[in-house]
Amino acid sequence: LATMIGVGVGIDYALFIVTRFRSSMAEGMSVADSVTTAVTTAGRSVLFAGGTVVVSLLGLGVMGLEYMWGAAIAMSVTVAVMMFAAVSLLPALLALLGHRVDRLRLPFVGRDRGRDNLWARLAGVVQRRPWMMGSLALGLLVLMSVPITSLRYGYPDGGSGGEALTSRRAYDLVTEGFGPGANDPLLVSIAAPSGAPLASVAVDAISARVAATPGVAAVTPALVSPSGDAAVLTVVPASGPQDSATADLVRRLRSDVASTTTDGVQMHVGGSTATYVDEAAYMGPRFPWFIAIVLLLSFVLLLCVFRAVLVAVKAVLMNLLSLGAAFGAIGLAAQGGWFGGLLGIDEASPIPVWLPIMMFAVLFGLSMDYEVFLLSRIREAYHQGHDNAAAVRSGMASSGRVITAAAAIMVTVFGAYVLEDSALAKLAGLGLATAVLVDATVVRMILVPATMDLLGDRNWWMPNWLQRFVPHVEVERAAGGGAPVAVVAEPVRVPVGAGGRR
Repeated sequence: LATMIGVGVGIDYALFIVTRFRSSMAEGMSVADSVTTAVTTAGRSVLFAGGTVVVSLLGLGVMGLEYMWGAAIAMSVTVAVMMFAAVSLLPALLALLGHRVDRLRLPFVGRDRGRDNLWARLAGVVQRRPWMMGSLALGLLVLMSVPITSLRYGYPDGGSGGEALTSRRAYDLVTEGFGPGANDPLLVSIAAPSGAPLASVAVDAISARVAATPGVAAVTPALVSPSGDAAVLTVVPASGPQDSATADLVRRLRSDVASTTTDGVQMHVGGSTATYVDEAAYMGPRFPWFIAIVLLLSFVLLLCVFRAVLVAVKAVLMNLLSLGAAFGAIGLAAQGGWFGGLLGIDEASPIPVWLPIMMFAVLFGLSMDYEVFLLSRIREAYHQGHDNAAAVRSGMASSGRVITAAAAIMVTVFGAYVLEDSALAKLAGLGLATAVLVDATVVRMILVPATMDLLGDRNWWMPNWLQRFVPHVEVERAAGGGAPVAVVAEPVRVPVGAGGRR
C-alpha cells in the first residue's frame, strides 16, 4: 500500500512542479526565478494536497483497528517523504538541469500549444452548453454507481480464481469429495465456567443442537482439552465459505444455540468466515463516521485555502461521485457475469469490508490532489482580474495536461493489478483505476468547468462572518509574499454560448 500510493503522489507532485518550472522558463524567466516560482506556487499546492492525503489516510484510525493504524501510518509517512522530496530534492535537480530539462524530447509528441491547447478548447465546448454537458457527466457517474447496491461483504475463497490455478482445482476437488463447506469449516468452542470440569453431557447436548441447525452438513466429534475444561467442535457448513448462507449460519448458531447454553457453559463460534462476519459487524457502524470525519476535515482545509464555500462543497461532492463510480465498477465485476468474465472473475464474489474503507482513504486523497491542482490555477487566474469563465479556461489550459498525464500513469499502475490471479487483487485494481480515470476525465474536464460556469462569481462567495473564523492559507503566491504569479498575459476569450451567455 505504501509503495502504491508513494508512486502515485510522487509522480503527481513531480509533474506539477516540473510543469510549472518549464512554463516559467518558456515565459522568459531565468532558471533561478523559474525554480523559485515553481516552489512558491506549485510547491505550496503540493504541500496542501499532500496534507489532505495525510488527513484522509489518518482517518483510518477512526476504525479502531491496529492493522488499519499500521496502514495509515505507513502510507502517511510515505506521502510526507514524497512531499519533502518534491519541495527540496526536485527543485535542486531542476536548478542543476536548467534548460537541459527539455532535452531528449520524445519524437512524434506534439508540443503544448499554451492557452489554446486541447484542454482549453474542451473547456470552451463545455462552457457553451454547461447544462447539457454537466447533466450528461452527472448522469454517467450516477449510472456507474448503481451496482454499489450489489456489493456483498465477505472474503473471496479459492473458488473465485480461474480454473487454471491449482488453488481453484484443489477447491473444486474438496467440494466434490466433501462438500463446499469443507473448504473452510467453522470452529465451535465450549468452555466450562471458571475452569471447572466440562461435563460430557453438556458437550453432547451442544453438539446435537449444532448438528440439528439448518445449514450444517456435519459435526466432528468433540476434541476435549487435556485439563477437561474446554472442548472444540469442527462444523462443516452445507454452503461454501463465501456464500451468504454460511454467514447466516454463523449468526444462527450464535443466536439459536449459543444463547441456550445452561449452567454457565460458554459457547463461541469462530473460524475464518466467522471472523469476516465479525469484522463487517464491527466496521459497518464506524464506516459512516470515518467518511464524515474525512469529508469534514477536507472541507475545512479547502475552505482555508480557497476561501469559497461552494468551491469546497463541490470539491468534496465530486470526489464522492468518483468514488461512487469506482465502487460501482467493483460491484458489477464482483457479480461475475459478462463483465466479471472479462477480468477472469467467473462467479459472484464477495469483497472484504476493509477494501472499500482502504480505497476510500487512498482515492479520496488522490482525487483531492487533482482538485487542488486545477482549482489553484483557476483561482490564481480569477484573482488576476479574469472573469470566472476565462479563469476556468485558463486553469484548464494550465493544469489539464499534467493532470491527464499523472492520471494516465496511475491508471496504468493500478490497472496492472487486474492481471493478477487473485480475484481480490483484480477488484482492487479495477476500483482504483476506474476512480482515477473517471476523476481525471469526466469530473475534472467536464463536470468541474460546467458547474463553475453555471455558478459564475458565486463560486468564490464566502460570508463575511465566516471569513473572520477561517484562517487564510495562501497556496499560489510568489516568493517573498508578493502578488500571485501571472499565468497568462491576457484574458482568455470564451465563445458566446446560447441564451446570451458570455
